[in-house]
Amino acid sequence: MPAWLEDRPFAVTVLVLFLIVLARAQATYWAGRGAMSGALHTAVGRRLTGPRMTRAIARLHRWGLPLITISFVTVGFQTVVNAAAGVTRMHWGRYTAAMLPGCVAWALIYATIGLAAFTAWLRLDGPWQWVALAALIALAVAGGAIAVHVKRRLRAAREAATYAAQTDVADAG
Repeated sequence: MPAWLEDRPFAVTVLVLFLIVLARAQATYWAGRGAMSGALHTAVGRRLTGPRMTRAIARLHRWGLPLITISFVTVGFQTVVNAAAGVTRMHWGRYTAAMLPGCVAWALIYATIGLAAFTAWLRLDGPWQWVALAALIALAVAGGAIAVHVKRRLRAAREAATYAAQTDVADAG
């Protein structure tokens, strides 16, 4: 745990983390909103129209405000969703109302599990810090590989079903 948060009441830690994530989420929203106003011809603009952002915008249109709240318990996707809300010029009041519960959840998670894990990692001696970090990276890579595999299998199944449906229609005609 950072030295300035040690020996502070739990509520103070949660409040500090809440303010940090609130500021970051709002900055990301406003950066996304501002970037669309004139940066489409820059490297930033190309990122805002890339495949990750396009998927985030599509999900945002499909799932709406709950996606913003839920994104705060993910890693990486949260930033893309907040930027997508700004890019699509989602109404600030609705965005903020959906963002606040997510910020509370994020602060509680990091004040408990996150800081405890970080503190435990810092207290490991010698090479064990790096062994633990390597294990965490390996788990993340394995999880990513599994997610990609599952996504490809689902896509193949959808394509097979679509092909079968089209073939049945062609055979019936």
